[in-house]
Amino acid sequence: MSAPCDFLGVNNYFRFIVSAGADGPRMERNDDAEHTDMGWEVYPDGLRRLLVRVAEDYSPPAIYITENGAAFGDVRGHDGRVRDPERTEYIASHIDAVGRAIADGAPVKGYFVWSLLDNFEWAYGYSKRFGIVYIDYPTLERVPKDSFYWYRDHIGSRRAAPRPSPIATG
Repeated sequence: MSAPCDFLGVNNYFRFIVSAGADGPRMERNDDAEHTDMGWEVYPDGLRRLLVRVAEDYSPPAIYITENGAAFGDVRGHDGRVRDPERTEYIASHIDAVGRAIADGAPVKGYFVWSLLDNFEWAYGYSKRFGIVYIDYPTLERVPKDSFYWYRDHIGSRRAAPRPSPIATG
């Protein structure tokens, strides 16, 4: 592509570890790491490294993380809540990795968690839950998970002080 772009969107969930095998490349699994319900390694520094490398290699004017999230075995408790500390930690650690990438020079302008709602996953149907809002599939009731409240509060804590309106100030 030779035309300049306005921004580069990055989807990131996990890293691949590849090694040389007798029959060619093979995938490795880091059994010492945490893994999602999809079997994906949780490795936030991979996102930081990716963003810094993309910034250095391609110099995009802006980078947006358009998808980043994880599936975990969410269960709605007897009290109606969905406690998902693994997802909350996943999101928090990846947002921290984005902050470190920005400090390293990556022009990141936005981050979007995947996904707002539990949804249909192509290879797994409704059996894997990525959302920060739980969907009770038989009733379609939506229940914000603990990660939803953490993300909401994190975003709220990052807001800049409101600027005066140019109309009001003349």
